[in-house]
Amino acid sequence: MAIPEQSVRRPRGLALLTWERPRPERIRNQPWAWRLAVAAVCFGAFMGQLDASIVTLTYGALRTGFHSSYAAVEWVSLAYMLALVALLIPVGRLSDRHGRKLMYLYGFAVFTAASAACGLAPSLGALIAFRVVQAAGAAMLQANSVALVTTTAPAGKMRAALGMQAAGQAIGLALGPTVGGALVDTIGWRWVFGINVPIGVVALVAGHYLLPRTHRRSAASRADLAGVLLLALTTTSALLALSVCSGLGPPYWVGGVLLLVAVGGGLAFVRRQARCPHPLVDLRLLRSGGIAPGLFGGMCGYLVLFGPLVLVPLALARQGVGALASGLVLTALPLGFALAAALAERLLPPGWDDRARGRAGAAGCVAALALLLLLPFRSELLPVPLALLGLALGVFLPANNTQVMRVIPASAAGTGGGMVNMTRGLGTALGVAAVTLTLHLVPPSAGPVCATAVLTGFAVAALAAAFRGGGDPESP
Repeated sequence: MAIPEQSVRRPRGLALLTWERPRPERIRNQPWAWRLAVAAVCFGAFMGQLDASIVTLTYGALRTGFHSSYAAVEWVSLAYMLALVALLIPVGRLSDRHGRKLMYLYGFAVFTAASAACGLAPSLGALIAFRVVQAAGAAMLQANSVALVTTTAPAGKMRAALGMQAAGQAIGLALGPTVGGALVDTIGWRWVFGINVPIGVVALVAGHYLLPRTHRRSAASRADLAGVLLLALTTTSALLALSVCSGLGPPYWVGGVLLLVAVGGGLAFVRRQARCPHPLVDLRLLRSGGIAPGLFGGMCGYLVLFGPLVLVPLALARQGVGALASGLVLTALPLGFALAAALAERLLPPGWDDRARGRAGAAGCVAALALLLLLPFRSELLPVPLALLGLALGVFLPANNTQVMRVIPASAAGTGGGMVNMTRGLGTALGVAAVTLTLHLVPPSAGPVCATAVLTGFAVAALAAAFRGGGDPESP
């Protein structure tokens, strides 16, 4: 149902907590108001990706400071991703019903407060617990980011708006390794989390004034609690299985049992969604418009993006390279992503639709990783293939996400955005787990090559999904 921004009566008391404040009229009536709204969303995109890329640089310091193994420290990232993946779709459903701007602003508040708590954590267990709370805030941000962009931008500007959001993500990714390496090598790992606090305060104020109210909401429906629990069981069991196999501590048979639980939970989740009158994931959406291949391709793309963010620091650390130097090398990947996301509209042929861009970007990922396989894994040789990989991903991911969101109804935009961002969370978590598992299973000398080969396989899968996904070509 439509909710106009103008002539809104301000509620009183506790009702203020569930009220979406309209934008000031002088902003709302400007033709470029949608750009300001997308810019506000970019704050969240920037914060999320800065955090995702910056945390990988703390692994060595956390391992030393808390006297823990790499597999245990890995859970600083994996616990965050598990909670994020489990919450994205439920939060998207709540946002469709109660307001996307409202949830987005609460997400900033929770994420910022939890970041401060992470910086003060007295133990590794406390840090992991605070990361779970931080993930709850991130879920409120990410479940709504794509929906806010696609429902705010004019129809002909959707791809450009998603490109702006991807550029915000990429800038966060680009700054993360350098800033994280500098912080870890100078004032300590705690400031890696503390840096989110001032950014979050600025973003909260900007979102309050620049984001529009939710104009179209879904009808109230009963929450699918069983679906939420089955989704959490499936993702948690799968990533726990990978972590056990990568050296967490329990014997390998425990990993096998967890994998069976994940498969059973996944099948039960699909069955539940098919029979539930108000499903968490509408399976009919997955059968239409090439959405399922698009989501799978997006997951593979994010896995390929985040895998090197773990691989490069760990591999170079074994060669005696410091955190700051590793961060500078790694910056080439997200910098290439940022350039492609920002400039693709100007540099790519104007006749290319999203499907053509997605295929070209996925093919570029395969080529860049093939080049990385051929070169020795040394710090002075890594920037060029990493930059090429970033450029290819910056073309592929915005085009892929645009294809998915074009065929999702506006009333389900929050749910659709949650699905898109769930694939990003899964891809990120699997990138961390797959690289860590590979480095654990093979000799150190062969680790970088084998991990790169695994990433290449997922890039090939993304390319296959790009050729299967999409219906009729969209006009740019």
